[in-house]
Amino acid sequence: MKGILHPAEAAEAAEHGVDGVIVSNHGGRQLDGAPGSIHALPGVVAAIQGKMPILIDGGIRRGGDVVKALALGATACLIARPQLWGLSVAGEAGVAHVLTILRREIDRTMGLLGVTRIADLGPDQLFRR
Repeated sequence: MKGILHPAEAAEAAEHGVDGVIVSNHGGRQLDGAPGSIHALPGVVAAIQGKMPILIDGGIRRGGDVVKALALGATACLIARPQLWGLSVAGEAGVAHVLTILRREIDRTMGLLGVTRIADLGPDQLFRR
């Protein structure tokens, strides 16, 4: 189920047997003032309590964004815009190049955090306001 932003929506989805959720504000175009997906993620993760996969989309532009989302509890990240940029510039090779860049950025970010496995990422590795 895509478009989950509120913990209550996530809990209800779990109660109704949904197989997984996508934390997404649909690019922020659906409702002025909707929170960014990354800001809604921790509440959704807390509400789901490991009952189903949680994917996130919106605002994932760099490898560091992927690491942040995984550290906050996302199971996986969906990326669209960066791949579309690569596709528009160089077709399939452009998409492959974008994915290579993201992988390198993920590796570098994890290295700077002193983490060698995605399973070792957690919210304690992030600064919060």
